[in-house]
Amino acid sequence: MTAMAHEPLTQAEVLLEGFLALDTPEGFRAELIEGEIVVTPPPDGDHEDYIGLIVNQVIRRSATDMQFSGNKGLKLKSGGACPKNHAIPDGTFAPLELRLYRGADSWMPCDGVAMVLEVTFTKPGADREAKRRCYARGGIPLYLLIDRDASSLTLFSDPEKDDYRQVCMLPFGKSLALPEPFAFDLDTTDFL
Repeated sequence: MTAMAHEPLTQAEVLLEGFLALDTPEGFRAELIEGEIVVTPPPDGDHEDYIGLIVNQVIRRSATDMQFSGNKGLKLKSGGACPKNHAIPDGTFAPLELRLYRGADSWMPCDGVAMVLEVTFTKPGADREAKRRCYARGGIPLYLLIDRDASSLTLFSDPEKDDYRQVCMLPFGKSLALPEPFAFDLDTTDFL
């Protein structure tokens, strides 16, 4: 009986295997973003308050019935030799009719996701840059960034390759027009 020769794993494969084998403490999130493993501690109350304010408006006012998830991870294309990105947005919205969140797998493809939401916390630079590129590469139509440090919200839309072609940034307190399938003005007066 002879031993089978195995191809050595690439650095990207080793990184992905190590990432998928992580056992993070309860409440922590581990993501693989552009070749870097990022572990984030549980969010604070203000972080969750912003998310709740947005979810309430989307559920009540969206032109399309939406489902929300704050726990489901997304498998996203990577740039270069990095392994596939694995991001857990603070919020993901998808049309209810698609029922995208079913299934036991904690990582899902991004096909059908209408919008992702991030609220800056411990690593705002990742939300502003790396995650924006990941979501654009994944073809996610809308990326809503709530930037607590800048007291602003930014809607990125029209993804192409590694970025979004349209950017609308407003200070807290202004209304932001969310396009179809949402089709309503997001009120941010309670963000102040």
